[in-house]
Amino acid sequence: MHILVLGATGYLGTHITEHLRALPDARVLVGGRSPAADIGVDLAADRPQDLAAALAEVAPDAVVNCAGATGGDAVTLAEVNARGPAVLCAALRVAAPGARLVHLGSAAEYGPTEAGARVTESAATRPAGPYGATKLAGTVAVTASGLDTVVLRVGNPVGPGAPPTGLPGRVAALLAGAGDDPAATLRLGDLSAYRDFVDVRDVARAAQLAATAAGPLPPVLNIGGDDARPVRDLVRGLADAAGFRGRIDEAQAGGSARSAQVSWQCSDITAARHALGWSPSHPLDSSLAALWAAVRPRARSAEGAPAR
Repeated sequence: MHILVLGATGYLGTHITEHLRALPDARVLVGGRSPAADIGVDLAADRPQDLAAALAEVAPDAVVNCAGATGGDAVTLAEVNARGPAVLCAALRVAAPGARLVHLGSAAEYGPTEAGARVTESAATRPAGPYGATKLAGTVAVTASGLDTVVLRVGNPVGPGAPPTGLPGRVAALLAGAGDDPAATLRLGDLSAYRDFVDVRDVARAAQLAATAAGPLPPVLNIGGDDARPVRDLVRGLADAAGFRGRIDEAQAGGSARSAQVSWQCSDITAARHALGWSPSHPLDSSLAALWAAVRPRARSAEGAPAR
């Protein structure tokens, strides 16, 4: 089985590629802008006919699209998150119409939801900003393509390798910088929003199952942690894992505008359980411990101490 991964060097893509490469009898190829990529792909700029020619060379049985932008201006978000999936689908229709496409969406596509409710895939989508709107546009392009596709609508990923562009990675970097200084203060803004945290390794397993599942899958599947936790729990849990002895200040301005608009987020993952036999296996504490374990050696090395 030939599986092509796009966005393989990103946070989710790195873990997904690792899981796919563990499959027996699978040849995993990566596409991207890096010179090390097996095929050159830039979903934000490539023309469909050029991408189709590149896809024809590798003849994939499945494509996992992890390429996406979480930050930047509205133009950047639209180019990567909305145009990219549309171009990919157009190219697949020409070059590999029988391939399974697994596309990573986002729970941000739902927008504000009722507090205390688990949101199913049939819920209304009312994204609160450009990120969610462009991810939703990508989902629509994929589900309307007529191809063999499934969109994994992912909650808030957390775990080893979390980038500093997201809250878990940013907090981990701040904790690494603070060290064991009891006078240190983390200034983070309001942490009262509830989020559906899911371990990045569980996301990778879901993508692996979706890419290799026999027969058609539902158009959209929620991939979440099956629980809503206050963002405060994540920060304090990560601080405990780091042995942080300072203070966490929520009184500062500058919190996430999206958190103010979307105070509650929790996805119903029943459909993924039925379609993929998937459920999350890493609780939040385990995810935070793994995240800190990956950050800690770098922090110790930066201090001049031996990394262990």
